[in-house]
Amino acid sequence: MVREKSIREGLAGWMRGRAQRRGLRPRDAAILITLVWLVAVVLFGILERIVEPETFPTIWLGMWWALETVTTVGYGDVVPVTPAGKVIGSFLLLGGLAFLTVIIAMITSGFVARFQRQAIAEGEDPYAQRIDALSDELKEIRAELQRLHRDGP
Repeated sequence: MVREKSIREGLAGWMRGRAQRRGLRPRDAAILITLVWLVAVVLFGILERIVEPETFPTIWLGMWWALETVTTVGYGDVVPVTPAGKVIGSFLLLGGLAFLTVIIAMITSGFVARFQRQAIAEGEDPYAQRIDALSDELKEIRAELQRLHRDGP
């Protein structure tokens, strides 16, 4: 548990540092996904081997099952049979789905932010263009008001 916590804190620190230096990039998110799920597959494979040694006679078979489960493929060639094993499998499956959802949102956000930065740098930001158009329109209105004020009613 302590080792897992230090790994998690190390990954979180690495991601914070990357995000602060250059902004979060999709490649960074992909690296994070790979590292976290490699660790998860190993840990859950070992855990399932400990909980169900008859169904999972080797750690490698437990890791194969964890990989199937976390990717939601679930071939069904090896499945937990005890209630404890099914609970572990449920957490792995739900955790995998939740984590993938967050990561996909993070990657999408990274792409959107990069596009917005590029659009702003190239002067194609639609919000800036609209503000410029409104500013021009406001100048015209002011000029018209000044003309009306000078000429009188």
